[in-house]
Amino acid sequence: MEQISNPHDKFFKEVLSRQEAAVDFVVHYLPKDIASLLNVDSLEISKDTFVDKELASHLSDLLYHVDLKEKGSICVYLLFEHKSFVEPFICLHLLRYMARIWEQWLKTGEGRPLPPIIPCVVYHGKEAWTVGPGFHDLFDHPGALDHVVPSFEYLLCDLSEYSDEEIKGSVVLRVAFLLFKHIFSSDLPEKFPGILGLLKDLLDKRSGLEYLETVLRYVASGSDQIGPEEIEESVRQIFEGREGDIMPTAAKHWIEQGMQQGTVKLLSRQIARRFQVSSEFVHPMFLGLTTEQLEELGEKFLEAESLDEIRKWAEEKRLAKAQ
Repeated sequence: MEQISNPHDKFFKEVLSRQEAAVDFVVHYLPKDIASLLNVDSLEISKDTFVDKELASHLSDLLYHVDLKEKGSICVYLLFEHKSFVEPFICLHLLRYMARIWEQWLKTGEGRPLPPIIPCVVYHGKEAWTVGPGFHDLFDHPGALDHVVPSFEYLLCDLSEYSDEEIKGSVVLRVAFLLFKHIFSSDLPEKFPGILGLLKDLLDKRSGLEYLETVLRYVASGSDQIGPEEIEESVRQIFEGREGDIMPTAAKHWIEQGMQQGTVKLLSRQIARRFQVSSEFVHPMFLGLTTEQLEELGEKFLEAESLDEIRKWAEEKRLAKAQ
C-alpha cells in the first residue's frame, strides 16, 4: 500500500490524530443515535494495536476504539477514511480494512464477539458524491441472493452539504473542515482570513503555533486557488501585532515548504508519467532541491531524453548547493 503523499490525506491524518478532534467528530457529526451509545471519555487511538505492515501506512492515526456506555468493557472501533475525490469502490476498500482489523483483533488473543466497526467517510471533493452508502450497492443480483451478499453501510460526512455556520466543533476541527470545504473553491482567498482568524486564541500555546504551521503548509501545498503572497497577507492582517512571533520568518518558511511539497508532488507525477515509472521511484530525486531549482526542473524535464539525465542534473544541483 502506498505511503501517504496526498496533502489532503496528510492534513486529515494530522487533524484526526488529535483525540479532541476525534471526540468533536463523534459529538457533532455522527448520527445522534450512534453517538449517544459511545463513552467519548474512553476514546483512544488504536494504531499501535495493529502491526500489519499493510495496515500501518493507511490506518495510522485513523483508527480509534471507544467503550459503549452501557456495556462497560465492550468497545467499538471508529475507522476514519478521507476522500478528496469520488471513490466508486469505497465500500470494498473499507471492508478490506475492517476485515484486517478483525484479523488483528483475533491475533491479539481476543475472541467472540468481534467489536463493531463504524466506518466514517469524510468527503470534500469538487464533484458531487454519488456513491451509495451500502456494500450491497456494488451488486446487481436477484433478491433471492440478498442473504449471501455481505451487507454494511458507511457513514458519510460530505462537507459540501454543510454551510460554514453548520460546521461545528473545537477550533482545530472547525478550521480543518472549513479548509477542506473551500480548498478547491475560487472563494478560498475570500474565506481564508476568516478561517485563519479562528486560530487567534490558540497561539498562546505551543500546540496552537504548531497547528498554524500545519494549516499554512496544507493550504500552500493543497490548493491552486490562493498564492503565497495572499497567504502571507492574510497572516499579517489576522495576527497584526504578533508579527514578531510568527511573521515574517516562520510563516513564510512554512508557506514555502508547503509550496515546495506541492511542486514536488506535481513534478513526480509528470515525470513518472513521461518515463513510465512509479512516482515513488521519482520522488527521492528531488530531495534537497530548492523551490527555484524545482521550478527550473519543471522546464528541463520536458527536454530530457531519459530519467538518468534528470537524476544527474538533480545530483549536480545538490552538490553545488552543498559547496
